[in-house]
Amino acid sequence: MKIILASAIALALAAPAAAEVFNGPFVGIQAGWNREKVSSVDSKVGALTINESKDAFVGGVFAGYDRQVSSRIVLGAEGGFNLTTSDELTRTGRDYSGTINPTHGFDLTARAGYLVDPQTLIYVRGGYDNLRANVRLVNNSVVTSGHDTFDGWLVGGGIERAIGSRISARVEYRYSDLSSGNSSFDRHEALVGIAYHF
Repeated sequence: MKIILASAIALALAAPAAAEVFNGPFVGIQAGWNREKVSSVDSKVGALTINESKDAFVGGVFAGYDRQVSSRIVLGAEGGFNLTTSDELTRTGRDYSGTINPTHGFDLTARAGYLVDPQTLIYVRGGYDNLRANVRLVNNSVVTSGHDTFDGWLVGGGIERAIGSRISARVEYRYSDLSSGNSSFDRHEALVGIAYHF
């Protein structure tokens, strides 16, 4: 009886980590480094010329669903919500001042991955990105301010490793292009995350 019980416990501990960790729904948290670079944007308050980049901390949550479609291939979909801090971009001149202060954003992406082993997934992702920002324009002493939304696309890639039967950790890089028309607005992110798989 003890041998059977010990064998069952050993299998229960070993099998989930080696089995389909990347197959089903998951939720997680992430944080990291964010760099936004703005040359010029057409916003709701007017055209702003910034020509500045800034580094900031970013953190948020994500949720999604993975499907292991073969012994090595994983396909999935994911949505995320992030907050940024201390990333106000400003340009000031004699008669002109423009400010963009990103506050939060969300993204909807698909990802495709390759299982190097049952616990390690290398993946790429791509999809839609959305950023919300406070915008302020001072032109010849006339002040206009408001909120604006910047839509774009993102691509990225990373590696995710199962560290238990339900938990995984990942490191990821992302590039987002939030430009439109004559605007030039992009973002680079390096993120680390922890996910819980149901």
